[in-house]
Amino acid sequence: MKLWNKGFEPDKAVEEYTVGQDRELDLRLAKYDVEGSMAHIRMLCTIGLLTKDELEQLLEALSEIHSAALRGEFVIEEGVEDVHSQVELMLTRKLGDVGKKIHSGRSRNDQVLIDLKLFLREELQLIARDVVSLFDRLLSLSEEHRDVLMPGYTHLQIAMPSSFGLWFGAYAESLVDDMQMVVAAYKIANQNPLGSAAGYGSSFPLDREMTTEILEFNSLHYNVIAAQMSRGKSERAAAYAIASVASTLGRFAMDVCMFMCQNFGFVSLPDELTTGSSIMPHKKNPDVFEIMRGKCNRLQALPNEISLLTTNLPLGYNRDLQLLKDIIFPATTELRKSLQMCDFMLQHITINRGIIENSLYDYLFTVEDVNRLVLQGVPFREAYRTIGEQVQRGEYTPTREVHHTHVGSIGNLCNDKIERKMEAVKREMGL
Repeated sequence: MKLWNKGFEPDKAVEEYTVGQDRELDLRLAKYDVEGSMAHIRMLCTIGLLTKDELEQLLEALSEIHSAALRGEFVIEEGVEDVHSQVELMLTRKLGDVGKKIHSGRSRNDQVLIDLKLFLREELQLIARDVVSLFDRLLSLSEEHRDVLMPGYTHLQIAMPSSFGLWFGAYAESLVDDMQMVVAAYKIANQNPLGSAAGYGSSFPLDREMTTEILEFNSLHYNVIAAQMSRGKSERAAAYAIASVASTLGRFAMDVCMFMCQNFGFVSLPDELTTGSSIMPHKKNPDVFEIMRGKCNRLQALPNEISLLTTNLPLGYNRDLQLLKDIIFPATTELRKSLQMCDFMLQHITINRGIIENSLYDYLFTVEDVNRLVLQGVPFREAYRTIGEQVQRGEYTPTREVHHTHVGSIGNLCNDKIERKMEAVKREMGL
């Protein structure tokens, strides 16, 4: 069954090539397609295109389909082109001609648009919840280890004292920035395109404000062409948000991989959360974080992939846009799995509380000792030269004293302020 059927069947090779994986991917849209249809027919009843009796019949049948979709029992049958065709086919089988009336004032273009808007809106909320869970975990670890020093690096060379509190807290605050990107993508997705039809509106007196209210969108895409132009833009905005979160997560995964290395030995994980070698019995490999790093690197390519797909499309709907589902659907799943796995792994991480006592890290304290001399009245350049010459002669002995008290430093993490920043962003997401 095809909604565009005009009495002939397309060549099978053409159909297979153009449909691609769409039927499988559309299963994720089933519940949203039904929700959009339920809002649409309520509106059709108010403008006289459905009777109240017909509306009740359709709502009851759609509720059954919606329940099946939630249970994972919705199926797109062989020979049915997409989710929209399947829903209408099921209604027609059950209700006859009444089932055929739900398409009045709609096009598949705004059907898939409404489905994708609802999908992205919910997926972005779920991603936001997972980000917040990981944020809470990182901030808790920052507080727990706020006074435990660790080496800080620049150019991968020993630089200055840091702390585990500072390290965990840094990634927590970085997630706040990522959440701003998620909020922006959510706001773009949270606009109603329904009623734009094929992109040029309808001669029916559609009440688009009504469907906006029913589906709890924040606003309308008022201009019907702009509504169609949002296809691709919504996905690209979501891709930037996903890539932003993935950037932070991938960088943290790299840190963990490096810090688990015996040459660092800053953190460790239980044996059961690592993997081994087929010939080296001593190995404890951080495979989870290596896979996480790889997945997050791939996710950072999303904006470019979507931009290349959509960059030179002419005005109006083009079939190229169907391929966006191949890109964005797996991405939301991969990001959520990685966020959840990181949170799980951090529940079992152990830090090395004595790492800083190793003489390997003596030079971490040179800046502290330079600053100590400056506080005693020695000009900075002279203090720098004094400590530098001690290092060159092999005579430097660190005091191992750290006094950082300014905002955001080792001794003043400002985790309460970082938490307030996240709370403000959560409110924008309605969390």
